[in-house]
Amino acid sequence: MREVIRLRVVAGEHKGRKLNTVANKLTRPTSDKVKEALFNRIGPFFNGGVALDLFAGSGGLGIEALSRGIDKVIFVDQQLQAIQKVKENLTSLALNERAEVYRNDAFRALKALGKREIIFDYIFLDPPYKQDFYDKILEALTKYNLTNENTLLILEHDTSVVLPEIIHGFKQLRSEKYGGITVISLYQKEGNDHD
Repeated sequence: MREVIRLRVVAGEHKGRKLNTVANKLTRPTSDKVKEALFNRIGPFFNGGVALDLFAGSGGLGIEALSRGIDKVIFVDQQLQAIQKVKENLTSLALNERAEVYRNDAFRALKALGKREIIFDYIFLDPPYKQDFYDKILEALTKYNLTNENTLLILEHDTSVVLPEIIHGFKQLRSEKYGGITVISLYQKEGNDHD
């Protein structure tokens, strides 16, 4: 079993608070340095909004978004251990009222969210897969009408995964490498320029 990695909330209301992570090889927590660089790019602080942390792991990205001013985050992961850690972290930070947590397969979760007609402002995607999984996910986001022209997709992936400039109507705004193996690619609906 892998050692538990301790991460912190980088900024905002809960700056410096520790987060528990899942102690297995199926999750890959986003490091504090990558998180800080990412949120400095897309925020760094938010005036409300709704976010989806689809492959939530221990919930680090969604919790960071809540700390920086997002109104609500929906966390989804199919691993029981991950869901337990998300709930522990939300409870320790008194963020339960601003969050929903579901143990579900990503595609079933997207379909269910589509039925609720939720439009997300930010969608964090960090699937624990090396294969090109993003094409199917972005197709599902379009199919279930979970985005609008302003929704920002944040895709975290390995350097071995090269994503196309355009996927299912979403255009890559930028793609930046952090550290040795992590790349963050930002996407938005074609025709909208977000910087």
